[in-house]
Amino acid sequence: MTAALVAERVRRDYPLDGITVPALKGVSFTVEAGDYVAIIGPSGSGKSTLMHLLGGLDRPTEGKLLIGGRDVAGLGPEDLARLRNETIGFVFQSFHLLARTSAVENVALPLVYRGMRAVERRRRAIAMLERVGLGHRLDHRPNQLSGGEQQRVAIARALVTDPQVLLADEPTGNLDTKNGQAVLALLEALNREQGVALVIVTHDREVAERADRQIVMRDGEIVA
Repeated sequence: MTAALVAERVRRDYPLDGITVPALKGVSFTVEAGDYVAIIGPSGSGKSTLMHLLGGLDRPTEGKLLIGGRDVAGLGPEDLARLRNETIGFVFQSFHLLARTSAVENVALPLVYRGMRAVERRRRAIAMLERVGLGHRLDHRPNQLSGGEQQRVAIARALVTDPQVLLADEPTGNLDTKNGQAVLALLEALNREQGVALVIVTHDREVAERADRQIVMRDGEIVA
């Protein structure tokens, strides 16, 4: 089976005031299908830069990055966008839901880019909201939902495309302890039951210790 993500000596530099700043300094690791991995490190360690690369939102300056077996270096913008849509699901700390749009419409949005008919989009979105325990909140807008419910909508949206990899960036950062624990338990259940690879980016060691494997970053490098 093809590995979900492969990074080989990946480097990412950014220009700043006429100099080059290295955000990642040649990191290498593999995420297999069904893995549960935490990427942990302090602010400025490079973990957010790495997540953007793993999600196909950016490209390496040097090195090789394979997403779903495909080298991102050889993909144009449209192919890379299609690969993201087909392979990666994103869950962000701040939810990123459309404020004036219902839960079911938020979840169905990624399916629009696949050219799927409206009836089928709604059917799949409802099924996924029911899967995360929000079948009774289909037509509620984000401001009518609690923080924990909004994060569940975001998880449903990430999973509606049947991705190989779920990237979660500080998924409990805006939640209280009870809701944070519930969201982690849901992500872990989806990892076990559906076999989706789960990669959580966090600075919280308690969150990281729940994962099967930890990648510890500091100053743009993997240190453990």
